[in-house]
Order: sequence, then C-alpha cells, then structure tokens
Amino acid sequence: QVQLVESGGGLVQAGDSLRLSCSASMLTFRSYALGWFRQTPGKEREFVAGISWSGDSTAYADSVKGRFTISRDNDKKMVWLQMNSLKPEDTAVYTCAATFNWEPTRVWVRSAEYDYWGQGTQVTVSS
Repeated sequence: QVQLVESGGGLVQAGDSLRLSCSASMLTFRSYALGWFRQTPGKEREFVAGISWSGDSTAYADSVKGRFTISRDNDKKMVWLQMNSLKPEDTAVYTCAATFNWEPTRVWVRSAEYDYWGQGTQVTVSS
C-alpha cells in the first residue's frame, strides 16, 4: 500500500519561504515520478511542480517558475518543494502525488496521470 504524507505547511508573510516535505511508503520509490499540486476552494487542482523518478527532469507551472524548486531523495523516500518569495496567490492546500512508470526522465503534469495522493498541507501567505 502506498502512503504519502506531507508536512511543512503553515502561515507565512509575503516574501517568506517554506519547504514542504512528503514522505512515501512504497518499496519501489525510485520507480515513481512525483509531483506537487495545489488547490483552493472552488478551483480545480493545479499542477505546481513535477520530478522524474531519476530526478534528472523537472517541470514547473509558469506561476512558480524561478521561485519553487522540487527535489527528491530516493534513498530517504522523500520529495520536497522549496518555496521562495511566496505570494498571497500561492495560498492553497498543497498535495504530493506519485505515479509508477518505466521512463526515468519523464515528468507528469496532469493530475489524471497520478495514481497516489497525500492528504495535503495548508499553506497560507498573508500580504
């Protein structure tokens, strides 16, 4: 059974930084591509960042490019989202997701492509 557990959310001011963490339970973690998504009430889930299972490829939403960084450690079964220069519009519930695949450099950007999801962690950025 695959479990993803996020942590690191909180209330910060605009311009601050946060690092979200996601720990995973699957045995073959290094065969899963990972992603971070976010959602606010009344809106669809939005892709934020993704990383291939090799860690060699990443992708970002235009709205976070240059401010957010996704990374992973396959030995620790962890994925992180470093968020810098936070803006009020970054306020959302952030969720990590995983999908098993055979392509080491493929990054997945659509939520439908992910099989497993965490519960999410709230990030609130005040102005």
